[in-house]
Amino acid sequence: MTNPVIHPAREQRSNVSRNWNAILTIAGRDVMRFLRDPIRLVFTLIFPIILVGGLAGPLQGNFGKAAGYNLITFSMTGLLAMSLFQSTMSGLVSLIEDRTSDFSQELFIAPISRYTIIFGKIFGESLVALVQAVILVLLGALLFGVPLSLTSLLLVIPVSLIICLFGGAFGALLTSLFSDQRTANMIMPFLLFPQFFLSGIFLPTRGLPWYLTLLSEITPMRYAVDLVRGIFYAGRPEYNQIVLLHPLINLAIIAILFTIFLVSGTILFVRRERNR
Repeated sequence: MTNPVIHPAREQRSNVSRNWNAILTIAGRDVMRFLRDPIRLVFTLIFPIILVGGLAGPLQGNFGKAAGYNLITFSMTGLLAMSLFQSTMSGLVSLIEDRTSDFSQELFIAPISRYTIIFGKIFGESLVALVQAVILVLLGALLFGVPLSLTSLLLVIPVSLIICLFGGAFGALLTSLFSDQRTANMIMPFLLFPQFFLSGIFLPTRGLPWYLTLLSEITPMRYAVDLVRGIFYAGRPEYNQIVLLHPLINLAIIAILFTIFLVSGTILFVRRERNR
């Protein structure tokens, strides 16, 4: 009895369909995990309020007039970019821990590309980050009076997606470098906390000493924060005081870094998984 001959084009379509189904499955799982995690949902609501109320509020009260613009609005735009970038990045790093779970072990032995796992994870965590961003924007408008025009809102949506993908690519690179979750937990704070201060989330980075300016310029999150502000403050009188680079320059830098992070991170991740 002869084996049936599978047409190459049909086999290729089958592989593409399988990989797309895997991407949607991984993404859907991440969204459902977020929605079913009440602690994470509450933290998403409480954390920005604590930061803005406890830090940006006093800053506005003491230095708002000297700065010449509202530091609460300044901080909210920085928090939006930080939340998008960090949430997607952290979701990718969680792949290290996911290797030990039953679901992920099945994924790693399933007949799908390792690239599919990375892309599905980035897609899913981007959706989660966008949900968090919507909550943050609503909190900013309702609780802190952050002015939102329809134009700014429509432009922030695609920019938010770009930042999610950017954070996911950076997370893919980090995932490929860490061998286990313990190592990741020890090193991650040293990679994240300097970015909080050097990317200008709460305080402007103009006029820093040259060595801090240099460190700020090699901080990936800085370009995400500045891109959000470039869109939000477009046409406002304080634009030149706040925005560091033109949005198109920020987009170009993000595109270059995204490509470097994603390509190198995915290749290293796939190579590590094949050697396991």
